[in-house]
Amino acid sequence: MEDTNISEAEKVLYTGKTRTTGGREGASESSDGNLNIKLSTPGGTEPGTNPEQLFAAGWSACYIGALGIAARKLRIKLPAETFVDAEVDLCIEDDAYFLQARLNVSIPNIDKKTVRLLTEEAHRTCPYSKATRGNINVKISIL
Repeated sequence: MEDTNISEAEKVLYTGKTRTTGGREGASESSDGNLNIKLSTPGGTEPGTNPEQLFAAGWSACYIGALGIAARKLRIKLPAETFVDAEVDLCIEDDAYFLQARLNVSIPNIDKKTVRLLTEEAHRTCPYSKATRGNINVKISIL
């Protein structure tokens, strides 16, 4: 199904392409072959990852990139030990599935006020944060 409401971007920097078969018990592979994974249901005993883990990994990686951009704007060097623990919950309520998330951010050796500024700016600019804004509950905590 094609969304006729999508507008063309001025410039596309990259397009990630995957093919998934079998849904949550299937497999997913990228068009360049760099990603080739077995999928499994959350909490299952079968080997493989699940969409929630993949979403958490992508979001946390992107968010660290946004933290780096925010830090450069403030002329701060983001420590190499910076990390984001992302937690994405698959929930159900009234027979409807939905996601919620927590981003737990650690930026060592930088004062809490500056870390708060960095996390706020990163959450404004990170493409994953933008995509989820207003769609799912997200809590950002500073560790």
